Amino acid sequence: MTSINRDLSTALAVAAAGPPRRYVITGGPSSGKDDLITAVHAAGIPCMVDEPGREIYRKHRERLGRHLQKEDRREYSLEVLEAFVAEYTAHVHGVRFYNRGIPDGYGWEGFFGLKPAPELESATKRYRYDAIFVLDPLDTFEDPDDIVWAKDREIRRVHELIVQGYYDAGYEPVFVAAESASARLDFICANLRLPKPGRGA
Repeated sequence: MTSINRDLSTALAVAAAGPPRRYVITGGPSSGKDDLITAVHAAGIPCMVDEPGREIYRKHRERLGRHLQKEDRREYSLEVLEAFVAEYTAHVHGVRFYNRGIPDGYGWEGFFGLKPAPELESATKRYRYDAIFVLDPLDTFEDPDDIVWAKDREIRRVHELIVQGYYDAGYEPVFVAAESASARLDFICANLRLPKPGRGA
């Protein structure tokens, strides 16, 4: 488990007095994102707690009594977008990591054969992140809802569409190799010129 690094804590405290710096961690299903987000929290780095889309998905699924179909996606996507915008605007100072970002919507809507909603395009232009980290897929499922994407070709397709969505939104994503969560976090911190959590407390 990652421990809190004193140098990292100092750097984060200094950054907290400055303007907001927003970094997205994303990737397709079965990318190890949950483990990495847990490591981010363990290192004491400010981070979005839960991915809004999952809880909203479960709420819609409970209401409809089935997995979301194409005709349900638009309402769901707009609700997820609203949650992401709220998370974005609530952060006003210092470093913060995000469990997915607004442009993820391009990938998910594309997978279901939908054109991007005008609200998504407007929010993507207005709310910009400082860096995007895309996790390469792993070989294991990390959440029961990932079973929806149990077919390898579907996992690859979702991943590719998410990546393309960020390119279309004008970003140059940084790709993070399939390693342990601690190694991935060290790589991300090094990329951001922050002290590596893995260097010790």
